[in-house]
Amino acid sequence: MTAIYLSLGSNVDRRKNIVAALDALVELFGELQISSVYESKSVGFDGSNFFNLVVGADTVLSITELSETLKRVENDNGRKRNGPKFSPRTLDIDILTYGDFVGVENDIELPRAEITKNAFVLLPLAEIAPDVLHPQLQKPYCDLWQNYDQTSQSLWAIDFEWNGKVISVV
Repeated sequence: MTAIYLSLGSNVDRRKNIVAALDALVELFGELQISSVYESKSVGFDGSNFFNLVVGADTVLSITELSETLKRVENDNGRKRNGPKFSPRTLDIDILTYGDFVGVENDIELPRAEITKNAFVLLPLAEIAPDVLHPQLQKPYCDLWQNYDQTSQSLWAIDFEWNGKVISVV
């Protein structure tokens, strides 16, 4: 089994699509570590606010199989792939890390650069895996978050429930 961390985001029917993603991920992987859900402004384009969170799980899938599986989940939830890279999303699921893997496999670069660039990725990752080391930087996510310019992007936790369980509360 390999420990993975995934970033989830949606700015179209946000609550519905995040719930659908969590439903699909628990079906695929079983028990999940789930961060609080955060709302943030769109980055890279002018659009509706996003809901973002990070999920941790264990998998027997290879990186390529995992990527293909996550793309199917996105597609099943209305993801359109013919628009610009920075555009509204029904559902975006990115592999952040795959165990301690550092490198490129099938055009998937890991660990994902967004970990240290976007607050909406780093904060929820630091929340559920504070002492886990970034595979490349070899620093715990809690330290990376403490040293991040927290004024560069605004985000805020929102009330969110999934399967009768409170995921986050303000």
